[in-house]
Amino acid sequence: MELLRRQFLRLAAGAAALPAISRSAWAQAYPARPVNMIVTFPAGSSPDIIARLAGQWLSERLGQQFVIENKPGAGGNIATEYVAKAEPDGYTILMPVSTNAVNVALYRNLSFDFMRDIAPIAGIARTAFVAVVPAAFPPKTIQEFIAYAKANPGKVNMGSNGIGSSPHVCGELFQIMTETKMVHVPYRGNYMPDLLAGQVQIIFSPMAQALPLIREGKLRALGVTTAKRSAALPDVPSIGEVVKGYDAFGWYGLGAPSKTPAEIVKKLADAMNAALADPKAKERLDQLGVEPMPMSPSENIKQDYKVFGA
Repeated sequence: MELLRRQFLRLAAGAAALPAISRSAWAQAYPARPVNMIVTFPAGSSPDIIARLAGQWLSERLGQQFVIENKPGAGGNIATEYVAKAEPDGYTILMPVSTNAVNVALYRNLSFDFMRDIAPIAGIARTAFVAVVPAAFPPKTIQEFIAYAKANPGKVNMGSNGIGSSPHVCGELFQIMTETKMVHVPYRGNYMPDLLAGQVQIIFSPMAQALPLIREGKLRALGVTTAKRSAALPDVPSIGEVVKGYDAFGWYGLGAPSKTPAEIVKKLADAMNAALADPKAKERLDQLGVEPMPMSPSENIKQDYKVFGA
């Protein structure tokens, strides 16, 4: 009888250990199939450009394809909700941006909580925005634009990715601090064609999206939104040189459903941070006018969210 009891206890102990062993083995094998990286804004946008770079770097280090899937709309909330409700197995991850932090305060009736339901994995990059106008638009400097907007209240159209998006917030801050009044035109898709055609006259665009068009002479850069000038546009003043105290920046990161195993989160974070430490990756980000922003989930999670801007 005692022998049977001991055998039962050993079997019970072994069975209890199986979930932990299986979970550890599962995490070690991750990723065993392609990973979907969900992007909050449309193809061709700055988040899309950065996501495709990040996906390439993760694929090179983890040996699986990272598939970029764009789910634009509602200032990034559609994509974020999709990931928040996804299976927490590491095969559906999010590229949150600074707009997600704004949405925490802006939207009160969401079916998810960004801080609770999306676990931070890693930072990718920090970015300035740049106020751009069509090449044929009369104002040549930020001072001239402010004078033009004051002389034409309600007649200048300002495009953005949507209500609460970082370009929208940058533009609203600019209007408050310069006492100008523009008409906000939110877009679900790519706003660049309308800007180039002159249907909207100004956009506070992320650097990565605007730089090629600035360099081609199709858009004119009036000013960057950070306190200091950008190395990517050294001849373009910061808006703060004219509008004292003006300073705005954004970020790109990686997140996952909150119950994703810590081992998988760490594996993704280690791969992302290793990529950002590569001089070739830094050079590529420099070309896009953004700077690496490495972060680790091994740090305090709440501190991570403070850095994320939430």
